[in-house]
Amino acid sequence: MSLPPPAQKPTMYFVGVTTGASSIMKVFPAWARHLGIDAHITGIDLPLDAEPEAYRKVVSFIKNDPLSLGALVTTHKLNLYQAARDLFDEAGDATALLGEVSSISKRGTTLRAQAMDPLTSGLSLEAIVAENYWRDGAELLLLGAGGSALALTLYLHRRQQRGDDTPSRIVVTNRRPGRLEEMRAIHDRLATELKFDYVHAASATDNDRQLADLAPGSIVVNATGLGKDRPGSPLGAAAVFPQQSIAWDFNYRGDLLFLDQARAQSDTRGVRAEDGWVYFLHGWTRVISDVFDVEIPMAGPEFDAFADIARTTTTTEKG
Repeated sequence: MSLPPPAQKPTMYFVGVTTGASSIMKVFPAWARHLGIDAHITGIDLPLDAEPEAYRKVVSFIKNDPLSLGALVTTHKLNLYQAARDLFDEAGDATALLGEVSSISKRGTTLRAQAMDPLTSGLSLEAIVAENYWRDGAELLLLGAGGSALALTLYLHRRQQRGDDTPSRIVVTNRRPGRLEEMRAIHDRLATELKFDYVHAASATDNDRQLADLAPGSIVVNATGLGKDRPGSPLGAAAVFPQQSIAWDFNYRGDLLFLDQARAQSDTRGVRAEDGWVYFLHGWTRVISDVFDVEIPMAGPEFDAFADIARTTTTTEKG
């Protein structure tokens, strides 16, 4: 891994795996012009499950370079914070709880870590489902137990605390049992009243079995990274979605095989496919707001303006 040279103008970084393929590289300059800021974005690519020292080098560089103002972290959110948490001067409540960082920012010389996903995943889910969606007994299947999936469960926990409707059951699957145990431990600390099933799914067939047990109208989320960071789908070729269900992929670019599987059942089973484009919009606008300390609304005409700029900039494709 090679670090970028010292920033020559206010710069934020995108810490990911294949950052050059992201729409943000085209969208950010247009958004910056709209905001009236003279700023630059640079990608930093790290392999999946990189060595802790690589994460520490990235965080140290941002911390010590005067014009490097912060970063959005994707894929590496958990590993980066675990490796470099001592380098941060402040951490938000969600960061401490989830043990992840998605937004790195500075206030003066103070380096801050924020976990934005509980907010951004909630905003994105609300854009997909109608009010009171869960009241008829729909369930939620989270394929993957990484940071984004954990953040969505925190959003739902807070929703339940407010007395709003939530899934009747949440099933979380993962290839590595350790991730499931980490999630369970956090849920235990929260003393959440949400009903969880934690399932070790070593293969796509295991995920298919969980899919078959869901209630009609349930939501199935691909939170694995398959389809973006790695090719494929967490489901097998013979997977059958529940009637009138929603297949939501946190990804908006890549081969998105998971959504192809869902669309193939749209006529026969009424499955609706939703990609991660709105998640992309909320995720980036929240972090840009944090890094540059500028106000960006989360809804309404001004947020719609950001969405329109992104659509216009990417024109024929989302990726």
